[in-house]
Amino acid sequence: MSTMTFEQLELDPVLVRALAEMGYAKPTTIQSQVIPEAMSGRDIMASAPTGTGKTAAFLLPVCQHLLDFPRRNAGPTRILILTPTRELAMQIGDDAKKIVKHTPLKVEVITGGVHESQHLPALTKTTDIVVATPGRLLQYIEEESFDSRDIEMLVLDEADRMLDMGFIREVDRIAAEARWRRQTMLFSATLEGKSLMKFAADLLSNPVQLSAEPPRSERKKINQWVHLADNPEHKFALLVHLLRQAEVKRSIIFVKTRDRLMELASRLQQEGLYNAWLRGEMEQEKRVEALGRFRIGRVNILVATDVASRGIDLPEVSHVINYDMPRTADVYVHRIGRTGRAGQKGTAISLVEAHDMPLLLRIEKYIEEPLKRRIVDELRPQHKEARVNSGKRKDKNKNKQTSPVKKEKVRLRDTKAKGKPKWAGPKPGEAVIPKPKKKAAPAPQWDDEDDDE
Repeated sequence: MSTMTFEQLELDPVLVRALAEMGYAKPTTIQSQVIPEAMSGRDIMASAPTGTGKTAAFLLPVCQHLLDFPRRNAGPTRILILTPTRELAMQIGDDAKKIVKHTPLKVEVITGGVHESQHLPALTKTTDIVVATPGRLLQYIEEESFDSRDIEMLVLDEADRMLDMGFIREVDRIAAEARWRRQTMLFSATLEGKSLMKFAADLLSNPVQLSAEPPRSERKKINQWVHLADNPEHKFALLVHLLRQAEVKRSIIFVKTRDRLMELASRLQQEGLYNAWLRGEMEQEKRVEALGRFRIGRVNILVATDVASRGIDLPEVSHVINYDMPRTADVYVHRIGRTGRAGQKGTAISLVEAHDMPLLLRIEKYIEEPLKRRIVDELRPQHKEARVNSGKRKDKNKNKQTSPVKKEKVRLRDTKAKGKPKWAGPKPGEAVIPKPKKKAAPAPQWDDEDDDE
């Protein structure tokens, strides 16, 4: 674990002071890796899971650059940070404003879902850092309201999510507009997949590649376990029981669809478990209100679809509950990253029905550890854990069923032409005695499967 201090990273005292006020005493693993490389001017390609301090890892070198090379004239933004969602953009904007609190630097945020008048400072006044979502920013670029010519550094946060959400065209276009930049930094939860690697290769120049997997000591801060559920009613009963435990102080419950979210939020209300909810395509005012109610503790349960699994920094979440399992293993990791933040311990509980078992096995393989099964005495499952057939076993059975009856092997020497070869023909002057014609031997019938072997 790193014992380095922020002072040793050669950060300006005004930035270190702001970090201390935010409660950060020493850099995290990713911060100590990224900051020196970024401050040396290198392009960065970093794998950084949520909850590892990644936001400060790019904000600190960005702010240090602006302080080292102060602007001479008023003008448009010098630093552009692109993020996939408005919630993440607002969170990064808030963090940036706290970090530059004791400096003259100006930070603005551009996202969809708000009136254009709120973006006027970013478009018309001298601004140092702009945090934006790609769709809305490109709209302003095409209208020629946003000037990209002075951008010196481009940061792409959660690049994998941007690709998933179909922002590749917008990001390519924005990057082309900012082609005079000196430095590019790309952060992604994982550095896997051909599309992501091609995306990075097009944007970055000779990048230093950093992988900031949190050390095991940090990962162990999140306790993870599973409750097996017989059916939807049993699963709901388990959820209600868990939410009524004293240690479950502030929880986020994840579901897979908007319809499921509304149904579950309503049923919890009927049980006296008051909650706020968050889903895609909400009006911005309602999003802010829901998050505000949860942040200040007016409600301690937030029901959410995966729109909230990345980028939203909610304080002191004690529990994440997967009421519906996520579609993929990496989404599971992002969901549980909402708890156990800023050095706190957290708990992630998954409620698993029989049809969820294949995904549960994939998650265990992805995180490289089995998830413990736990039982609530009064809500014991009636059925045993569903077994999942491995692909190998299926193939074995398939071969058994489809393999034909074993045929007698045909030896090559039994089928080849009889008699002397041409080179052993009659000598000059020797009489040739014709032989009676025989029926041609049948061509060998090869078994395709044996041939493959």
